[in-house]
Amino acid sequence: MARKIGILLAIVIVVASFLYAAHAQTGEKKWKKTITLPDGEVILDISGEWDVFVENYGPWKDSGSYPQLVKIAQEGSSFTGTRMMDDPWNQKGTTSIRGDLNKGGFKNVYVVGPLGSTNCNGQISEDGNKIVLDDGQKLRVNYTRK
Repeated sequence: MARKIGILLAIVIVVASFLYAAHAQTGEKKWKKTITLPDGEVILDISGEWDVFVENYGPWKDSGSYPQLVKIAQEGSSFTGTRMMDDPWNQKGTTSIRGDLNKGGFKNVYVVGPLGSTNCNGQISEDGNKIVLDDGQKLRVNYTRK
């Protein structure tokens, strides 16, 4: 009886390891919206409207925090976002974000404001519906897909 249990346990371990390996090879990203570039690379499709919350901190703390609405247009791996409403520092219709994507997420991303653009680190949620941009010194911007 113990031998049968040992064999069964070994089979379960082997099957589980195959399933784990198959899952790992499918890639870490489970984006719901993707596009395939002409070279075959699959990237996140971030086009559309996004609810945005801007948090200023550090030396920009006095500039406050506020909501925004941004519409992102994407052409291939490049994208540009346009403000859909006024906020305390920017007018509706001005550029809010720009950058480029690759299969791992952001290749580069910039938040654009009245003083120019700020290079940020970007984190994308596993499903591709949330983005957090942070320059590490003064600005954090949270995007949630509508």
